[in-house]
Amino acid sequence: MVEAVLGGDRDAFRILIEREAAGVLRACYRILGDLHDAEDAAQEAFVTAFRALGTWRREGPFGAWLARIAVRIALRQVGRRRRLTWIDPTAEDAFGADFSGGDGGILRPAGAATELAPDPAMIALRAERAARVRAAVAALDEPYREVVALRFFADLSLNEIAAESGRPLGTVKTHLHRGLGRLRQSLEAEA
Repeated sequence: MVEAVLGGDRDAFRILIEREAAGVLRACYRILGDLHDAEDAAQEAFVTAFRALGTWRREGPFGAWLARIAVRIALRQVGRRRRLTWIDPTAEDAFGADFSGGDGGILRPAGAATELAPDPAMIALRAERAARVRAAVAALDEPYREVVALRFFADLSLNEIAAESGRPLGTVKTHLHRGLGRLRQSLEAEA
C-alpha cells in the first residue's frame, strides 16, 4: 500500500488513513484530552506522514510509525498550552452560593425511577488530574517522554516501540521504567 502511495496513488493513502485513523485519533485524544484538538493533531500527523512517507524504514508496522508521529505532534501541542487555574467546585463562590450539590450528585429523572447523575465536581477533578498527567508526560525529557507516550497513549507494545524507535527492547524497558519513575516524582511534587 505504501509503495502504491509512493508511486503516486493518492487513493492508496486514503485507504491507509481509513485503516489507521481510529488509533491515531485515540492516541492524540489520550494526550490532549480534547476531541477537537485531537482531530487537529491527527490530521497534522497524516499530512506529516504523507510528506515523509519515503523516510519510513519499514522496520516496524506502518501504524506504529504513524502513531509515533501523532504522539510527537500531540505532545508539542500540550507543551504550547497555557496552564489553567482550576476553581474548587466544592467551595462557595464570592456570592455565597454553594455549587457542591450537597448530595454528591445531581438528581435527574430517568423514566419512572430517579438515579444519580455523574457529579460535575468529580468530573472536573478527574479532568484536572488527567490534564496534570498529560502535562507531566509532556514535560519529561527524551527519550522517556516518547516511550511513555507511545506505550500508554498510543497503546504500542514494547516490541513495537523498540522496532519503531530503533532501540533494543531492554533499552525501551529501561526508558519506560525510568520515565514512569520520573513521572511519579513529578506528580508527587505537585501534590
